[in-house]
Amino acid sequence: MTTLSIRLPDDMAERLKNIAKLRDISLNKLMFELSTQVLAEEEAKQRFLAAQLRGDPKRALQMLDELDGLGL
Repeated sequence: MTTLSIRLPDDMAERLKNIAKLRDISLNKLMFELSTQVLAEEEAKQRFLAAQLRGDPKRALQMLDELDGLGL
């Protein structure tokens, strides 16, 4: 496992701490969840672009429907 240090404006860090507290999770867990979400979104985008490049419009539309169902 890797440890990362990030720099955030103080107000943003406070807001994230408050969100974690409201969700009753650690700030570390919140950052893990947010990172997981961003990675999933990027992977979905890449799959969509790959389908587009392969000239598979039916699959591309299906992927858009799937993304819409995820609320992304």
